[in-house]
Amino acid sequence: MDHTAVLALFDRQMRRRTTTPGATGPLTERSGRVVRQVGAGGDWSGVLWSDLTADTADAEIAEQVRYFAGRGLAFEWKLYSHDAPRDLADRLLGAGFRPEPEETVLVAETAGLPAVPELPDGVRLEPVTGPEGVELTMRVHDRAFGTDGTRLRQQLLAQLDQAPDTVLMTVAMAGDLPVCAARIEFTPGTDFAGLWGGGTHPDWRGRGIYRALVAHRAETAARRGVRYLQVDASDDSRPILERLGFTALATTTPYVYEP
Repeated sequence: MDHTAVLALFDRQMRRRTTTPGATGPLTERSGRVVRQVGAGGDWSGVLWSDLTADTADAEIAEQVRYFAGRGLAFEWKLYSHDAPRDLADRLLGAGFRPEPEETVLVAETAGLPAVPELPDGVRLEPVTGPEGVELTMRVHDRAFGTDGTRLRQQLLAQLDQAPDTVLMTVAMAGDLPVCAARIEFTPGTDFAGLWGGGTHPDWRGRGIYRALVAHRAETAARRGVRYLQVDASDDSRPILERLGFTALATTTPYVYEP
């Protein structure tokens, strides 16, 4: 894989892409020197891409804070390791943003990934199509990550309601117990799909269920003709994904602003 070329393609298609007026789903628009997504009904809001210099960064940060705070929306500034200026992280901190853990942007060619889920005995995969499935997903999230899932629950419900064709959510069940959950998000007109979630119940880790859900989503992406799969990987999931064939393009850190 030509990492430089794929990173440039990722920036162009996934970070700089805007939606057309009236399109289904959240609004993604160019505003000054940034591209931002404006969520509604609980969907994610944030800055996806920026073209800043030391002379323009502070004013643009202040403008985005003003814009989102004026709408009562918390939002993320997705800072990537190759974004300029070099001290952008310090400027975001100075403006009142709170950093979350750094993640690694991993990418793999879909054709090179396993596409047959291998599940342990007694575990099955079920699609998430409505609120009941979202609640099963959140039960996994609560046990896997131990963080407040209120915003994620709202986001998942909004995705299913507003743009169901762009997301496939799956939960792995052992009897009546949800043991792993994950989703794949499609961006029509691009070469990429994103893998998200992937939390596993602590008692069920190390049994290959996370890998099976990667394969399940890779098979779905291949059927849709998606060339690349992308993951913002934690330190826990990165080694598993790299063994499957993913490689690192960059790092990214979410900087969160609460109005």
